[in-house]
Amino acid sequence: MMRVLVAVLLVLGLQGGSATAAVEDQIKARIAPIGTVCVDGEDCGDILTSAAPASASASSGPRSGEEVYQSVCAACHNAGVAGAPVTGDAPAWSPRLEKGLDTLVTHAIEGFNAMPAKGGCANCPDEEIQAAVEHMVEAVE
Repeated sequence: MMRVLVAVLLVLGLQGGSATAAVEDQIKARIAPIGTVCVDGEDCGDILTSAAPASASASSGPRSGEEVYQSVCAACHNAGVAGAPVTGDAPAWSPRLEKGLDTLVTHAIEGFNAMPAKGGCANCPDEEIQAAVEHMVEAVE
């Protein structure tokens, strides 16, 4: 009888141990990291560390002044938000134009009064901002 009891306890103990191992495996799977971080310049094996390929919608070159104006500047300069001169409003632009195009471009790039640098378009190159300013000036002249 004692042998039967020991055998039963042994079997139950083995099953309990395997059940515990299965639960531990499930827990490890749930809390495992979903990705890795690899810094450019480190040896990361087969992990790609170069820049992502440009998307199909990315511009192949600098955008025109009108494109930049429509995507960045129009939000404020169409409605005169926070004192922004409305595009095409000659009286509002006259004192600004007297300062010269270079000053207007500098203000647009560096920010001026309520307008943030580059109108908030941090990834716009200076050339695109200049083209947008020229586009707005052409609407007044």
